Amino acid sequence: MRLLWLIAGFTALGLGLLGIALPLLPTVPFMLLAAFCFSRSSERLHLWLLNHPVYGPQIEDWQRSGAIHPRAKRMASVMIAAAFLLSVILGVKAQILMIQAVVLLGVLTFIWTRPDH
Repeated sequence: MRLLWLIAGFTALGLGLLGIALPLLPTVPFMLLAAFCFSRSSERLHLWLLNHPVYGPQIEDWQRSGAIHPRAKRMASVMIAAAFLLSVILGVKAQILMIQAVVLLGVLTFIWTRPDH
């Protein structure tokens, strides 16, 4: 079972690293997932993520109290708005835009109802 958690952790870590370069792919949620998976498979990798200078504090805030830093909330909101605007500019069908709007509003609601760090 530890091997499956380890594979899942590396997969999430890889997707998170891709999110650094690809603006519409979220980074931190994948890092949170990687930390969760590594906590069940490799204490060394879990501690490495917790001690990471960029992602460590965000992971600790989330693990401690489900908190999201206000700057991260603002950045997520900007990226969500940009993704929706891109869909509008590209002429995505109205039905798809409606679905996208509902999902993105749900995501924004979740993000902004989390406590600050």
